[in-house]
Amino acid sequence: MQTALEDFFRALRAADVRVSPAEAIDAHRTVDVVGFADRELFRDALCATLAKTADEVTRFEAVFDTFFDRRSDALPPPAAPEGQGDPMEGLPPEAQESDLARMLMAGDGAALAQAMEAAAERAEVSRIRLSTQRARLTRRLLEEMGLSEIERILAAARRLGGPGEAGADRLEAARKALAAQASAYVERQHELYASGSGKRLREEMLARKALNAEGGIDPVDQAMMQALVKRMAKRLADRYSRRRNVAWTGHLDVRRTLRKSMGYGGMPFDIVFKTKKVDKPSIVAICDVSKSVAAAAQFLLTFLYSLNEVVDRLDAFAFSGRMISVNGVLDDHPVDTAIFEVLKQIGFQQTDYGKSLEDFAEQHMDRIDRHTTVIILGDARSNYANPRLDILATIQKRSRAVIWLNPEPESYWSQGDSVMNRYERFCHVAKTCNTLEQLERIIEDVLRTYIPH
Repeated sequence: MQTALEDFFRALRAADVRVSPAEAIDAHRTVDVVGFADRELFRDALCATLAKTADEVTRFEAVFDTFFDRRSDALPPPAAPEGQGDPMEGLPPEAQESDLARMLMAGDGAALAQAMEAAAERAEVSRIRLSTQRARLTRRLLEEMGLSEIERILAAARRLGGPGEAGADRLEAARKALAAQASAYVERQHELYASGSGKRLREEMLARKALNAEGGIDPVDQAMMQALVKRMAKRLADRYSRRRNVAWTGHLDVRRTLRKSMGYGGMPFDIVFKTKKVDKPSIVAICDVSKSVAAAAQFLLTFLYSLNEVVDRLDAFAFSGRMISVNGVLDDHPVDTAIFEVLKQIGFQQTDYGKSLEDFAEQHMDRIDRHTTVIILGDARSNYANPRLDILATIQKRSRAVIWLNPEPESYWSQGDSVMNRYERFCHVAKTCNTLEQLERIIEDVLRTYIPH
């Protein structure tokens, strides 16, 4: 049963029910206590152990019903010739040596179900990932059960003629019913383990899709990418929101150790080490929203605003020709559509990084201190205007870190009107960021810098 439970955990994970290794161990212990005899008790105990939310309870119950549906839809015994009770009548002698032929002709549904389970394990049917694999895995399952042997018996029975033809007809009908069962079995495995694989594959492709691709992003893809960004952010938030304190390994907290020892007559049974509180990040995001970078800016802002559990303070600014604060816009509109409101105010202007940095220095420089990480998103193409390197140098001195995310590859950073190679020396990190996958990796690196080592 251990193997079956591990497969069940895989099916739950495929249905977005998170099952950690610790929870899997708890589930095994639960099954040891409640057993399998009472199906309702078995299901409720596993559900209480593994499902954490109402949505997960719903998904758990659907997976449980599908996974533990072991009804074999037993095959009815094939009709024997009139006046004869032996279902193998008319078949050649080699049919007597075939376990599968005897089960089929007897319509032994329970035995066939067990044989199918064993054959499915050998054929690794539970490893199905794509709907296109169903036909191939169905054939492999039938081959593992002995389909080739049945086809040889059928051919031999046809050659006998007379009674052999009648026996062959009955075996052929049973073989077709078995094929239908096998197809339904594989379909159930696909539903358990791979029903969302197509969507996940699409999301993996979108995570690597260039945000500044020619022709823009399809509206359907845009919606999926927005949802994907929010899930990425939630995953990071879950990972880092719990780590509010970390042990200062090797540094004894004398006061707390002595206080705990009072209950033991002064003996220090409980040793307490010092801990450091983990600061929440303070982030200033400065985004170029010109046409070539607007999509990347939208996803960056969506990502950052979805990290509300982790980020202590987020100040967002946008510019093309001039710079404005967009905190108010993001507060008044859903982050998915706020970028369009920003474009109404400052979009479609000639990009001027120097003038935008001047606006920031005059109006918002006080938002930066030694706890602030500054994230700048832009291609650093300033139409040959003064880039105001001095202002970026000041931002670098005042901040914890300056991270520049450029949608263009590094080979473009010194071409044409790009001044990225000049801005780069005032950045702690300067990286190409042109996909959601890269964006997630860089934001995680930012969060990790706030965890003491």
